[in-house]
Amino acid sequence: MSTQIFINLPVADLPKSVAFYEALGFKRNPQFSDDSAACIVISDTIYVMLLVHARFKDFTPKDVCDTSQSVEVLLSLSCDSRERVDEMVATALAHGGTTYDKPEDLGFMYSHSFLDLDGHGWGVLHMSGMPAQ
Repeated sequence: MSTQIFINLPVADLPKSVAFYEALGFKRNPQFSDDSAACIVISDTIYVMLLVHARFKDFTPKDVCDTSQSVEVLLSLSCDSRERVDEMVATALAHGGTTYDKPEDLGFMYSHSFLDLDGHGWGVLHMSGMPAQ
């Protein structure tokens, strides 16, 4: 069995956040979702758990990060093409996300990024020679 990763992210508005991630092409797993959390399936081994702030606080005694002032985490996903990188960023922007940079082309790697509705940073990249997903 492959190791799976579950990324837990606090969100202010669960339905809006679910709609944002679904617009990016990811699916919600209803088996692990309720009124306080939603499981977003990124791949067979990567899941994002969107948790309302009160539910997120069940897992940590620390305050939820104010992402308008501080960086909480930067996450990166590989894409199977440069076009998919651009498409994902454009879709994020069209659905309320933001970006703070321009695409970067290093020849062997093409990347860009976006912030979701709650300011969580996502880098998306395509690397030449990486196996297809």
